[in-house]
Amino acid sequence: MEPLASKIRPKTLEGFVGQEHLVGEGKPFNIAIKQKHLFSFIFWGPPGSGKTTLAKIYANSLNAKLYELSAVSAGKDDIRKILNEDTKGYPKVLFLDEIHRFNKSQQDFLLPYVERGEITLIGATTENPSFEVIPPLLSRCRVFVLSELQDEAMLKIIARTGFKLDKKARDWLVAMANGDARQAITMLENTAKLYGKITTDSLKDTLQSKFLRYDKKGEEHYNTISAFIKSMRASQPDAALYYLARMIDAGEDPKFIARRMVIFASEDIGIAQPTALVVANDVFRAVEIIGLPECGINLAHGVVYLCQAKKNRTAYNAFMAAMEDVKKYGNLPIPLMLRNPETKLMKNLNYGKGYDKYSKEDYLPDRLRGRKYLLR
Repeated sequence: MEPLASKIRPKTLEGFVGQEHLVGEGKPFNIAIKQKHLFSFIFWGPPGSGKTTLAKIYANSLNAKLYELSAVSAGKDDIRKILNEDTKGYPKVLFLDEIHRFNKSQQDFLLPYVERGEITLIGATTENPSFEVIPPLLSRCRVFVLSELQDEAMLKIIARTGFKLDKKARDWLVAMANGDARQAITMLENTAKLYGKITTDSLKDTLQSKFLRYDKKGEEHYNTISAFIKSMRASQPDAALYYLARMIDAGEDPKFIARRMVIFASEDIGIAQPTALVVANDVFRAVEIIGLPECGINLAHGVVYLCQAKKNRTAYNAFMAAMEDVKKYGNLPIPLMLRNPETKLMKNLNYGKGYDKYSKEDYLPDRLRGRKYLLR
């Protein structure tokens, strides 16, 4: 039986909700569709933000033959079948979901066909493609960044399902789904099947039901990684190991876990124990080389180390504070003594004048003189 999310999926941009920065009038994806521009690209964004829907709309606008594969289960043979199929002149568009799960060998295999235009690739990923997609393939694809759907968009999508629910239940559902349209639609569909009437209580009961299993793209994914990080932050190795085991057992990508550990090593441990970053990076490398199931041991090793390490967020907090000023004030003039006098004119304008490499003088722009980001 076709899922409700698929049934109500819009077939044109006119029916699409959200991502105005891409699909609004005069925006890049809107223009590409109107001009029927055939090119490869990657959607990077959170679950339920519209990646699959936009891929289908794009292929339909080109009157192309769309092939849908998941990188979790697809391989080179699936690509060969697509290449060998006769589409009678219609372009072949491959929508490769979770492209970050395609290994280097598989991506290398796909690359020449994308280069020659034999396949137009649409990748979809929740992970940063610069980490997971090989540079030659990434350089031949434009990256479109999608954001979580805002509450207004979520309410419009919920209304399309045709289910009746009061404001309290609707608000609860929007908050629970956290910008994930597919999660909201699935919750409504399952609640209707299980309980008939949709209320706040029946939605909550559905959420607790085993009817909804761990979804690597859904809420449970984010809840578990959040609990994992917070357990390490609180220096609780038992809890952290438990949530690690849950993710491994559910089939979570071990590189996703290891990457979060590398971030944690700098964000939460930082200068208190600089070797934490070295350990976390080595764990990530071990995960790449060893793979599952054995790399779970490497992850456990790293988790216990990070849990037991002293914590210090001053470097992270200082960077965030500096970033706030950059966004607030823009590119403030750099003091003349810090500028590089590359030409005679620059030297005449006092570029580099008075510079002393061991000076105690404040090097910040004039407007930020005296600002302290690193609080010791």
